[in-house]
Amino acid sequence: MTTDGGRGGDGTTPDDPLLRLPQSLRAAFKEPLGPVYTDADALLADAAEPILAVGDVVTAHLRRAGHTPHLALVDGKTEREAVSEATAAALSDETARVPVTNPAGTLTRELLVAVRDAVAGTASTVLHVEGEEDLATLPALVVAPDGASVVYGQPGEGMVLVATDEARDRARDLLGRMDGDTETALALLTDE
Repeated sequence: MTTDGGRGGDGTTPDDPLLRLPQSLRAAFKEPLGPVYTDADALLADAAEPILAVGDVVTAHLRRAGHTPHLALVDGKTEREAVSEATAAALSDETARVPVTNPAGTLTRELLVAVRDAVAGTASTVLHVEGEEDLATLPALVVAPDGASVVYGQPGEGMVLVATDEARDRARDLLGRMDGDTETALALLTDE
């Protein structure tokens, strides 16, 4: 517990970015980390539990197919525009919403801790991100249990299904190449 106004040991507040995506690393995020699906039922047939969903549209598709992800990260936007009324309606009955702040192109202490705690919890949780949730795929892959699935949206293509066992090292590598305090970020995710 901190006594310095909510600052962490590294001097940051919970909503200060710990990591920033440098321009030079953006191309590494263009290729999907797994197969791309356009049909939620087909994706669910191939996915393993628990499922962690990153993105409003992905989460809405899974819910419409009858599946509530263990963790969903939403920000009310898709491709930087407000989600459609149909997508918003599919997400409107969520009761366990946890607000977190995470500016675009960053990962904050608050988001990392919220992802870690939600994955460790027993209830389905929705993290409602003020800012942007796109990079949350990386911490989700790091903290997801072996055998779990992470699903995120690939703009203009569909939903990407990632087996955590196969992509965890890649996620750690990408986090390590971001600007900022990777050591603290990984320690927060693994609760070391």
